[in-house]
Amino acid sequence: MIFDFVKRSLLSPQVLVSVEELIANSQGSRMPSVRAEALTATIAHRVAEACILSALEVGNVDGRTTLSLDYGKCTGCGDCIEAGEGAFRIAERVPCGVSRQALIRRWDVELGTEILRDEANLTATAKEIRDLVGNALNIRQVDGGSCNGCEAEIGALSNPYYDLERFGIHFVASPKHADMLLVTGPITVNMAEAVKRTYEATPARKLVVAVGACGCSGGIFAASTAVAGSVDSVIPVDAYIPGCPPTPAMLLTGILRTLRQLR
Repeated sequence: MIFDFVKRSLLSPQVLVSVEELIANSQGSRMPSVRAEALTATIAHRVAEACILSALEVGNVDGRTTLSLDYGKCTGCGDCIEAGEGAFRIAERVPCGVSRQALIRRWDVELGTEILRDEANLTATAKEIRDLVGNALNIRQVDGGSCNGCEAEIGALSNPYYDLERFGIHFVASPKHADMLLVTGPITVNMAEAVKRTYEATPARKLVVAVGACGCSGGIFAASTAVAGSVDSVIPVDAYIPGCPPTPAMLLTGILRTLRQLR
């Protein structure tokens, strides 16, 4: 019986996702994007009012109405897509930036265009990834108060579909062996000291990546008296990966973008 399963597994088609498909892909995350040409001032105000986390905000630049979308706060609830009258859709790509500000996109409502940042596009191949990680990158994942949604996606990075270790990236049990801390959840009051000690135990030059809406901004728990704040309110953060939760592809993109920027 067991040999039948092994034989069937060996004969099954290859399902390992390619690097080209993986990098910067946010499909499955439910995060929104804007069709700028369909955006109007009325829709902008409506979706901003519908967003209970204030991830969407209407502003004004040089007398023109603008709309900003903060992916660090967004949980992908879909309210803006329902209220957007076709001006919002599920995003295929979401920014995973080294700075907190890089998670915010802005659109000029009157011109129907995005106000672009001067950021180099991430183009990755397996060889470049190996160069970035120096053939090995050890990550310690830290749960500061997560609901475990982010942990489920992080765990998927090691499965046969994504196979994180093909890039030379490994998870380790101790911060003393880590090059990077991947911190999830809002940092609760009870976990704040533990997170600080984990950071102090990690050898320099250490990198810290805040994961998910909760890690980036506190998410839906930001106002709770049990929460000390977002990750950067407790320890220094080098990069941010948005999402509720971020997909494995978004996680890997954020990790590699961090390495590329700090190279």
